Amino acid sequence: MRRLIAMILLLTACNAFSQGAFTTGEYFKFRIHYGVVNAGYATLEVKEALRNGKKIHHVVGKGYTSGMTKFFFKVDDTYESYFDKATSKPYQHLRKIDEGGYEKHQEAFFQQANNTVTVKDRKKNKEKTYSVPEKVQDVVSAFYYLRNHPAINTMKVNEYIALDMFFDDEVIKFKLKYIGKEDIKTKFGTVSTMVFRPMVQSGRVFKEEESLTVWVSDDDNKIPVRIKASLAVGSLKADLESYRGLAHPFTVKKK
Repeated sequence: MRRLIAMILLLTACNAFSQGAFTTGEYFKFRIHYGVVNAGYATLEVKEALRNGKKIHHVVGKGYTSGMTKFFFKVDDTYESYFDKATSKPYQHLRKIDEGGYEKHQEAFFQQANNTVTVKDRKKNKEKTYSVPEKVQDVVSAFYYLRNHPAINTMKVNEYIALDMFFDDEVIKFKLKYIGKEDIKTKFGTVSTMVFRPMVQSGRVFKEEESLTVWVSDDDNKIPVRIKASLAVGSLKADLESYRGLAHPFTVKKK
């Protein structure tokens, strides 16, 4: 499950695309299940912080196992991002994870003026600076950069949006492909959704490049409603469990 919670946190975020789709106080909780087993939860919350007297966004994402799952494979992950309200450019990113004994505690500081990122490893007491492309995002701020992307108004089936994302000490070329529209049944009722497929690297976790599918509400909020991942062994699904602080009413067709 290494990197899996990170991917879920990213995908629950970076598949919402309308201007003004979020506001301070927005909160999502997702139930993660592996087959019939309730494996855990992931949350995302938009807060506010001050940096040099300027109000900026501070988003906190958490992922954790629950019930019997935590006795077999404990996950306790925290991801945080501080980024500009107007440009979505990140200032700072924190990643503190514990996944079945695999631990990492890092903070990344973005210097957008000279296109570098300085990563401080708190566990190993090491520091390293990386060169990155212009307008690079972290795994959480990518959410908001894409959320306000104007391409949603003109995207056609099989078109995609690309961005550079700094994650796990490297720059990842992230692409999000638009698949089409679909009505799905949720605990809140039937929801009209837009379907996207993030392009991820195949390997130890995912079966192939297009093993992830994401459904988001086709309204002004663009709420991530469901995520399905085909893994090397079995499949994993995350469903929206609860929400609050939305910028717009959540549109449900019927209950």
